[in-house]
Amino acid sequence: MTRGSGVVWIQAAVVYFIMGAGLGIYMGASGDHVLIPVHAHFNLLGWVSLALIGLIYRQFPVAGSHQLAKVQFWLHNAGLLVAMSMLIGSLRGNTALEPIIGVASVVIGASVVLFAINVFRNIRESPGA
Repeated sequence: MTRGSGVVWIQAAVVYFIMGAGLGIYMGASGDHVLIPVHAHFNLLGWVSLALIGLIYRQFPVAGSHQLAKVQFWLHNAGLLVAMSMLIGSLRGNTALEPIIGVASVVIGASVVLFAINVFRNIRESPGA
């Protein structure tokens, strides 16, 4: 992550927004709504969460450039992509994928914990605010 604090988060969020919207359009056009959980996760854990984190890290660049943010970014994105890929298979009937979804969910949870640690350690009220 060589871009400024928060920028890569916002850019990743936009990619998830496109994925979530595209999946929503596909479901609406096809009438097949079995992938609603994937659509919701791309929009909430991808688009909304990453955009908010990106804005927070833009506002507080010390936290955004911290090593915790870098690890968090890769854990969050890897976990989300693996979880959603496996969830698609699971929703289509392959229940053997569910343990992988569980592991990927724990990875996403770990990224959320890293975000919380980063916020409480590295975000301070600016003087005079």
